[in-house]
Amino acid sequence: MSQPDSAPKSEGPKSEAPKSEAQRRTEKILAAFHDEERFTKSYDARLARQIWSFLAPHRVLIGISVCVLLVTSGLSLIRPLIMREGIDKAVLTGDKHELMRIGFLFAGVLLAEQVLGFVHMYAMQIVGARAMATLRTEVFRFLHGRRLSYFDRQLVGRLVSRVTNDVDAILEAFASGAVNGIGDVVRLAGIVALMIALDWRLSLIAFIAVPPVALFVRLIRRPMREALREIRARTSRMNAITNEQVSGMSLIQAYGRQAAAGRDFDETNVAYRDANVTSIKWEAIQDASIDMVGSVCLASIIVALGYRPVSFGTVVAFSAYLSQFFEPISQLAQRYTLVQGAMTGAERVFSLLEIGEVDAEPKPATPPGDASLAVALEHVNFAYKPGVPVLDDLSLAIKRGEKVALVGPTGSGKTTITALLLRLYDIESGTVRIFGDDVVGLNRHELRRRFAVVPQDVVLFPGTVAENVAAGEMPDRERVRHVLERIGALDLFLAREGGLDADVGEQGSKFSAGERQLIAFARALYRDAPILILDEATASIDSDTEARLQRALEELLRGRTALVIAHRLSTIREADRILVLRQGKLVESGTHEELIRQSGLYAKLHELQFSREHAAAPPAKTSETPATLTTRA
Repeated sequence: MSQPDSAPKSEGPKSEAPKSEAQRRTEKILAAFHDEERFTKSYDARLARQIWSFLAPHRVLIGISVCVLLVTSGLSLIRPLIMREGIDKAVLTGDKHELMRIGFLFAGVLLAEQVLGFVHMYAMQIVGARAMATLRTEVFRFLHGRRLSYFDRQLVGRLVSRVTNDVDAILEAFASGAVNGIGDVVRLAGIVALMIALDWRLSLIAFIAVPPVALFVRLIRRPMREALREIRARTSRMNAITNEQVSGMSLIQAYGRQAAAGRDFDETNVAYRDANVTSIKWEAIQDASIDMVGSVCLASIIVALGYRPVSFGTVVAFSAYLSQFFEPISQLAQRYTLVQGAMTGAERVFSLLEIGEVDAEPKPATPPGDASLAVALEHVNFAYKPGVPVLDDLSLAIKRGEKVALVGPTGSGKTTITALLLRLYDIESGTVRIFGDDVVGLNRHELRRRFAVVPQDVVLFPGTVAENVAAGEMPDRERVRHVLERIGALDLFLAREGGLDADVGEQGSKFSAGERQLIAFARALYRDAPILILDEATASIDSDTEARLQRALEELLRGRTALVIAHRLSTIREADRILVLRQGKLVESGTHEELIRQSGLYAKLHELQFSREHAAAPPAKTSETPATLTTRA
């Protein structure tokens, strides 16, 4: 649904009511959510618990995977000992049978490592993919559960980034084996024990390097985290800008703004590149430093071996352990980077979900009212922004079966009224009733089942004609054919290639404006709701489908309560009643003839519009008449 016509375009210097604690908390969280570059605090333990809530259903598979990982880590510790045994007892003695036995044993250990490594990695990636699919679904459901006022404050690209890029950052930790850090720690502990067992004096040379490496990793933790946050923020902005520019491509090209749009994108793209360069720089410094320390230690131990009498097999085994000693340290540092990226993504995803925790609860429902009224608004006050009222103490009532038109200048509150009836927004005070029931006490889904909406700008969803007519339900083909036949459009769609199974294309791009509008009328008739909302549904219809639309309109209005938002006053002359709004207040009410005789706002609007249309329109053909509300209850 587009932004309502009465949404404020600007704010003057108005005084605002004191903010409640809930409002202040909401604004604080929203400010943090929008300030993409500045998540000043990170609570890794809390984020880890939130991530675990999505991993917990797969704890059995995780447990099996970790056990396999521990066995794999243990097997990797055996290899240098097998090498020492083979050199001292087979190679140096020339025992071919012993060499063959040890060779098969070494090959078997390697094969077991590879097989178990595959099982572990496959299991963890399956767990990660399933858990992140659940998280992505949770975020998607969260977005569907928000009120429209929530989306008024958001950029589409940023929300899309939360569902895609940020969740992918968490998944990357599983795909790249960050959980292998458990195995790295076990391997490191085993290597330390075995190196001490082989020669504790030589081991000290390697152990001296551990504190500097740990201190260095700790020092670069903050700049690394900040760089990753910057990458996520710039990715989000790039998505937002791309979405905005692709959606407005026709205007960009029409006004020749390609160069300006390119500059806007380049600014964000360069910032994204620089953030990546910063991240790469810190990661490269980290890896190079660890490799350098490892090389220095290895050289020192080789020199020290010249002063200690040990067997050649022991030298080979110790060298292998020394190489393995720095390998898990380097791997842990790299996995730490992955974890930082996952935590950054988790920060952004869970900060989005936390916004929903501070949504204000609606006021309690009032007792039932007059059930003979299809629609009733009682002293309703509403504003999109605090201090900028849109509806001001508005009261109106529509009887069952009545055809009522809403007219008034732009910003008078016409579309806002329909949004409140559907409870897309919650009112500040007053009561909105449908058939006597306060909408606050009704289930939103059941409430909206009472309405069929035909908007001015028709939205068609990906799929077929039949699926779009059914609009969210499994299409009943006979019912689809019946409603299209009732509005006189069945032959039109059957004549197309594919018939009712024809693909409508992205946003209905394969159909004309008139055909899309006919689908919208058929959709409303398919729902068969007691209340019909028409938002100037005949405004974009071409002359070729005028007769079809007139028939569709008659079918839709028959036996229903209708609320028509009228921009062309010529289309609502036959309405039972016309309600005239100005600045959120009901100023006039009556039939077309009554309002013309009153010489009030409606008469002025009608005279102004008629004079403009008469001056701009070419001579009308007698065979063409505008679609109007001709069917009375």
